[in-house]
Amino acid sequence: MKSKNKPIIIDGIDKKILRALTEDARTPILEIARNVGISGAAIHQRLRKLEKSKLISGSQFIIDAKVLGYSTMTFVGIYLEKAVNTEDVIRALKKVPEVLECHYTTGEWNIFIKMLAYNNSHLMMLLNNKIQTIVGVLRTASIISLDQQINRQIKI
Repeated sequence: MKSKNKPIIIDGIDKKILRALTEDARTPILEIARNVGISGAAIHQRLRKLEKSKLISGSQFIIDAKVLGYSTMTFVGIYLEKAVNTEDVIRALKKVPEVLECHYTTGEWNIFIKMLAYNNSHLMMLLNNKIQTIVGVLRTASIISLDQQINRQIKI
């Protein structure tokens, strides 16, 4: 049986384009074209090909949550009463804006989330009133991040 998730093969030019845009997504296409040595139209064609392959999708601005007052980053392992409750719990977690990521996991927890809070009091309120009150959540285990040391994408 053939795998449907065959990795895309990219060449040196694609890598240069991706490195430039990963460094700064607002880099003008013509500037990239000059640095790579091909036309702006060729850059656009390659970007469309990379989007179609789903290697890249869109672009985004990064919001610094600390500037908005969020000083506590927490990882929370969620234990469920029953695995059949997973979809209902995920739907409820999506309604909590402070939840940034949610992962199904192997090991100790059923679900592992990454969330922001303004401070420890806010974190306690979120855990007690928003997360642990979700039907199907048995209990939680929290890990507070003291400082993020690495934040990157996969190297191209």
